[in-house]
Amino acid sequence: MAIWKTVYLSIGSNKGHKAKNLSRAIECLEKEEGIQVEKVSGFYRTAPQNFTDQDWFVNAALKVQTTSTPEGLLDRLKAIESALDKDGKPFRFGPRVIDLDIIYFDNLVFKTERLELPHPRMHERCFVLRPLCDIAQGLVHPLLHQTADELLQQIETDKSQAVMPLDQEEISEIFY
Repeated sequence: MAIWKTVYLSIGSNKGHKAKNLSRAIECLEKEEGIQVEKVSGFYRTAPQNFTDQDWFVNAALKVQTTSTPEGLLDRLKAIESALDKDGKPFRFGPRVIDLDIIYFDNLVFKTERLELPHPRMHERCFVLRPLCDIAQGLVHPLLHQTADELLQQIETDKSQAVMPLDQEEISEIFY
């Protein structure tokens, strides 16, 4: 019998129709065997970080259940990224059609050459924490022992990390 684990993902896009790219990736996840999407945050327009000379992103957070291992899930996320973005991102932190990152995998603390859990920079990123707070503001970071909401409060005054909800017109374009 499969054991289901609770996972939180960050999802983002800054090429093409960004919000529709997120919706397409969520649809791909829902079609995967052993993955169930339980919650989807609001969609947010977010300023690029690290490499700032690129278009703004649309980001969201997802709560999923999976029977995969952490690295097995990573492989499946990378396969979805490749399927939706044939060209891939040109360089680290560069523009991309879709980006899927594992933020939390249960309360697992895990590090390999390919994957570190919880995500090593999630607590520094408003574009991760703001959507995460929509669906799990009380979720406690297993190493920092603070909730998502507490982590967000520590960094949300950083003006370089603008995070704004999509307006109703932009949301309508996705679904109608």
